[in-house]
Amino acid sequence: MDIKRIVDSLRDCPCGRAHKADVKAIEIGGGLKAETAKILNKHGFPKKILVVADKNTLRASDGIMEILKEGGFDTELELYDDLRVAEMSECKRLEEICKSRGFEGILSVGSGSLNDICRFAALHADTDFAIFATAPSMDGFASGTAPITDNNFKTTHPARQPSIIIADTAILAKSPAILKSAGFGDMIGKLTGLVDWRVSHLLTGEYYCKNIAALTEEALRRVTALAERITEESEEAAEAVMEALVITGIAMKLADCVRPASGDEHIISHYWEIKKLEAGQLSDFHGRKVGVATLICSRIYRYLASFETVEPTAENLDWEKIHRVYGPNFTKDVIRLNSPTVTEETTPELIKENWQAIREIVFTTLPSNEKLKALMKTAGAPTTIKEIDVSPELGLEGVIYHPYMRYRMTLMRLIPMLNIPIDWKSFIE
Repeated sequence: MDIKRIVDSLRDCPCGRAHKADVKAIEIGGGLKAETAKILNKHGFPKKILVVADKNTLRASDGIMEILKEGGFDTELELYDDLRVAEMSECKRLEEICKSRGFEGILSVGSGSLNDICRFAALHADTDFAIFATAPSMDGFASGTAPITDNNFKTTHPARQPSIIIADTAILAKSPAILKSAGFGDMIGKLTGLVDWRVSHLLTGEYYCKNIAALTEEALRRVTALAERITEESEEAAEAVMEALVITGIAMKLADCVRPASGDEHIISHYWEIKKLEAGQLSDFHGRKVGVATLICSRIYRYLASFETVEPTAENLDWEKIHRVYGPNFTKDVIRLNSPTVTEETTPELIKENWQAIREIVFTTLPSNEKLKALMKTAGAPTTIKEIDVSPELGLEGVIYHPYMRYRMTLMRLIPMLNIPIDWKSFIE
């Protein structure tokens, strides 16, 4: 993948910002495991490195430690049993390991939470960072941010963008179908995420770049065109999906925010996750939850946009009830993230003035509910909260109350101002 070409295409971007990315190389292709050390050496990756994996990802990349050693790397392995949650405590522990033992780089062997704790630790330990991907399961490979859980509350933090990403398509193709469908679910979330970004730009003046949004849209087109092949053991399909996932991570870095890849659907997923963690339960894979949340959001967005006119009012929230729903473990975070509230940046008059533009954004960005659901089923992705082990009570709670765990303008965050009647249960059934 030619990163330089992507960055150069955004030179003198009309949005007025200078776009840059720290990725030196993205290598996706067959047989690349054997070339890992050579690729790292070619691009100047440091020799003394901490390799972070879990037993599943190390098994998938069998032999990589020997390949690194033969390539001249001084390595130490930090091996987890099965890392599913990116905890702040693990970020800090990896950071301390790097500082105390003099590691100059971190190589994450895997995806998802493994990459997130590594990219956070790499930034704070001031080391280089690279990824050897083992499954096309999420869109954050090239991201410069990391969603980290601290005391069960999930927040996105600045992190180190990888300088090198390596993906052997033979390994990707053999990864579990559930992880591939998770990658599809994560990508489909860009539909509602882009709606939210554009709506926020209209109502709050938040920064928006149409060229970066176009990168995400192109990546989304690539993935949806492959819906029938997502779960196949096909190197060709795995390569195309992996490239699309990486592009969205690059888009986030180029925009210097998560907006090109994340909206209400991701926040709902995070709400479900933190509430299950609070109860001592693990969640389903991130992308699978995001996909289901995207379907729910899309239904609600299209329903809202079906109203030709609105009569918005000033926001009048029952904050005591919101705090009760979040509970004592999370209330302080909710207060912090809503002081001031993001809705203070807009007015009922501004919403009414822009309502037709908002409706157009929704209808031109989102496919019909039937088409979206069919796409997800074709890709082997879940389409109901039951399939991702979310109860009707938690499902409903997350859909209604998720906006208050972020300082972020989204279409769902506007609902208390819109004066549109909503039968919430009908959207999650």
